[in-house]
Amino acid sequence: IYAPIQMASANISHTKFLFMGFPEIYRYRRLLFLPFFLSYVLVVVGNSLLLSVIRNTESLHSPMYILVSALAVVDIIVPTAIIPAMLLGFLFDLNEISLTGCLTQMFVTHFFSSVESTILLAMALDRFVAICKPLHYIEIMNSSMFLKALLFTLIRSGTIMFTLVALAAPLSFCESNIIHHCYCDHMALVSLACDSISKNNAMGLVVIICFVGIDISVIFFSYVKILHVVLGAAAGEDRWKAFHTCGTHLMVMMCFYFVGSITFLSRNLNIPIPVDVNTFLGVMYIVFPASVNPIIYGVRTKEIRNALLRMDHQKFPK
Repeated sequence: IYAPIQMASANISHTKFLFMGFPEIYRYRRLLFLPFFLSYVLVVVGNSLLLSVIRNTESLHSPMYILVSALAVVDIIVPTAIIPAMLLGFLFDLNEISLTGCLTQMFVTHFFSSVESTILLAMALDRFVAICKPLHYIEIMNSSMFLKALLFTLIRSGTIMFTLVALAAPLSFCESNIIHHCYCDHMALVSLACDSISKNNAMGLVVIICFVGIDISVIFFSYVKILHVVLGAAAGEDRWKAFHTCGTHLMVMMCFYFVGSITFLSRNLNIPIPVDVNTFLGVMYIVFPASVNPIIYGVRTKEIRNALLRMDHQKFPK
């Protein structure tokens, strides 16, 4: 196991860091390659297939499926920002990263994760308008609304995540250069600083409030209203389908928000989570939703399932 590099002077700050995400099972790190490699393949293939189906099916060029496409793109970008480097570390011990590279990875990972939160919020609101205000759907969910949502996403996510990274960049790292994670998570890096990190901790709480406290509250309210309308109008099997669909969506979202919040706040609030567990949760909150979203919003959606079957028949006619 790597030993931290000790500096003779506190005025000298580390510019290179080493990832050490699973210290308890480090000797078995090469065995970790296979499950994470298969997970990454599943993420890329599943989301790429979903994008292909939506792009090649004109009937799916609607607001909801544009949002599903955006979610698929994000679900490819974020795992790609961390997993290939993790795999190289598992196989060839290429665990070193520069401070600049670490800050860049941090921004990409947290920025696009926050974008995913906004997409999930937009999808919930889209379904809310479609089911609860169907007569106003076309006038509400138009190109102007999408442009406003895009600007809101860029401004909110860009500003908050840029500030998060900007506060971490000038810190001095004069003791250990071991990052106890598999990628450059904000608090995993910041916790190594010799300086005061009170501003960084406060910014971490701002992130949770903006992307968990606000987003999940609006999403939950939207789904409650949707269920209320659907269950009031449907009967028998249709009620069960509506409840099952909304419940499945909420469970996947809860995984994304709840697990992400634990990993993000564990160091802020000094929650005693073992390093291996915290690292696993930090990776899974990115990989798990990205793996199942193509199923939840793709295969289990009747329109996409039918489009996929039509594409299959066209390629392999009987």
